[in-house]
Amino acid sequence: MATTLNPARPFPGAGVYPLDSGHFDEAFAKAGTSRPPYATVVDALARHNLVELRERVRSNVDRIGLSFGPGRPMTVDPVPRVIDAAEWEALEAGLLQRARALNAFVLDAYGDQRIFEEGVVPRRLLETSQGFEPLMRGILDPAVPPATVAGMDLIRDPDGELLVLEDNLRMPSGATYAIAVREAVGPALGPAAATDVRSPDGYVERLGEAIRAAAPSQHAAEPVAAILSDGPESGAYYEHERLGRELSLPIVTPDQLSQARGRLHAHVGRERLQLDVVYRRLDADRLTDPGGSLTPLGALLAPALQSGRLRCVNAIGTGLADDKLAHAYVEDMIRFYLGEEPQLRSVPSYDLSDPSAREEVVGRLDELVVKPRDGFGGHGVTIMPRATEGERRKVIGLVRRRPERFVAQELVSLSTHPTVVGTGLAPRRVDLRPYVLSPATGEPSVMQGGLTRYAKEAEEMVVNSSQGGGSKDTWVLGPTNDLV
Repeated sequence: MATTLNPARPFPGAGVYPLDSGHFDEAFAKAGTSRPPYATVVDALARHNLVELRERVRSNVDRIGLSFGPGRPMTVDPVPRVIDAAEWEALEAGLLQRARALNAFVLDAYGDQRIFEEGVVPRRLLETSQGFEPLMRGILDPAVPPATVAGMDLIRDPDGELLVLEDNLRMPSGATYAIAVREAVGPALGPAAATDVRSPDGYVERLGEAIRAAAPSQHAAEPVAAILSDGPESGAYYEHERLGRELSLPIVTPDQLSQARGRLHAHVGRERLQLDVVYRRLDADRLTDPGGSLTPLGALLAPALQSGRLRCVNAIGTGLADDKLAHAYVEDMIRFYLGEEPQLRSVPSYDLSDPSAREEVVGRLDELVVKPRDGFGGHGVTIMPRATEGERRKVIGLVRRRPERFVAQELVSLSTHPTVVGTGLAPRRVDLRPYVLSPATGEPSVMQGGLTRYAKEAEEMVVNSSQGGGSKDTWVLGPTNDLV
């Protein structure tokens, strides 16, 4: 049953919460009436002064040390996003299916390349993708999913359907941020508010098991693993540090590594460790440069990878699946590798290097979103209807000159979510990044919840943390199933 806001006990300073028929609001179906999953949240918020609640959450963020880069505490909104059990069950199945197909695609791309031979995906994806690492051809072990961790960015269309906007297999971040956001918001709202909400706990332990399970078969009785990081300057160093602490894994930077006789060593304090696995959280991900010579990272990792004495989680070369052109073909990958129909739809994307696709959309580019194929974090994205005339002309000129460098995507008006702004609630755009673990042994699983990101400004459509977006707790209702 929907909850109607009680005028005798309104949200302090909330005023009238605006709803727009052009997009979906996560919490309110119509003015003053919450969607059924939000009944508990609405009631909990009505017992709080929103400004004081926001300050308690901010204080918890400071106590936890939650930050996105040096000196950048993460902004966390106290109003949780809620997903009911039935929708989550369907979403989980679609996420697991998509991760299976994408892992199969990466293994195939570095193996027999059947999907290219049969023309399902154009070979030019391999020939032009900055995420393809030729040196990894023939190195990947089919028994080990190359993308142990996958993060899919989901948005909700105006009809309420969750769609996949982007796939992240190279180095998806944010899972421990989602856990920390729960730690910041839960105590502030009070225990009664989170009744029957699934816990994300268990994800970190399963990640640790998956990292160690990726070790080569010739490792010692207990594989030696480390987190390979850019160090404290990394935007996601909070995550690296927390995972290192909770999984008892050393955090190493490239200048702590050395290689000899096909083995990789890490110098940690006075110890010299021979590594079996590195959990790669490093911005650099190329072993070779455009001319085929080894990069500094390649000089360190390639000998051990080629000898079979080292594995990376996620594997070098998974960036091929992050290519925005690959996203245009993921539904075809699911049909090709799994023989199934996609359970989660992609936001329609267009391969601008394909003459027929280009002809289909070139006349309406000003209605679409244009993305560089190798972009991430929202950088370089042009939302054409919101761009200036000069920006649109520039992008159209770039697409005409170098269509192979861009994709076009249908513009979906992101859903909104009530967010504390000033002394009341206002709608802000949101997306959702859930996380899929695909270990070498055991069943794949989905973290219960994920990281909801929101744009701080009204009508802003870019929600990425790297561009100033904030975060929300994500509540999945119902008893936890086996996929904790």
